[in-house]
Amino acid sequence: MNLTSKRESLKKLYHPLGEALAHLGVPPNLITFLSLLLGSLSAYFFFHHKALTGALFLFLSGLFDLMDGIVARTTGKTSKFGAVFDWIADKWVDGFVLGSIGFAYASPFVAITAITVNLLHSFIKPVAYAEIGYSERVKGKIVDPLEGVGFFGRPETHIAIILFAILERTNLPLGLELGIKLITLFTLLSLLTRILYLYKRYGKEYED
Repeated sequence: MNLTSKRESLKKLYHPLGEALAHLGVPPNLITFLSLLLGSLSAYFFFHHKALTGALFLFLSGLFDLMDGIVARTTGKTSKFGAVFDWIADKWVDGFVLGSIGFAYASPFVAITAITVNLLHSFIKPVAYAEIGYSERVKGKIVDPLEGVGFFGRPETHIAIILFAILERTNLPLGLELGIKLITLFTLLSLLTRILYLYKRYGKEYED
């Protein structure tokens, strides 16, 4: 599964909300900040074993994260700062949420591993774009085959967290302790897939 690669086909599900926010004149950077704030609240509630509340705030954070780009492109207010701020906000939320779940429901080692693997899985893209280059940029968005490589990225992580948070309230042994371990494992395997892809394409190219 790679929902990021299916972004354009899925966009019709949430694009109207982004257009509504654009018509209201909400600045895209404010929407990014709200995503960061809601994600931080999600981490707080997960850390204090409020799984369903944490899942709700994570869902809202992810929703606002989808909106900022739509609003920026709809209003013509795309900016290089906005693109960077969006990356920072995403990684802030991911690090705090995964770390909070890891510490609260598993162990410090699981928390550290989850954060590290998640960050590497994301930042392999900008590093590759900077060192190797990318195919093209459309309306401020990088378009490159690497987007479609891997099977467990940010959307899949958020969906898994929400599902395991719901299961946390059942009597089944399928709560967040298992969930954070599986998320870490799948993210690691997806990261290795991306590394293998880059090696196959560029491993035998040598700089002059």
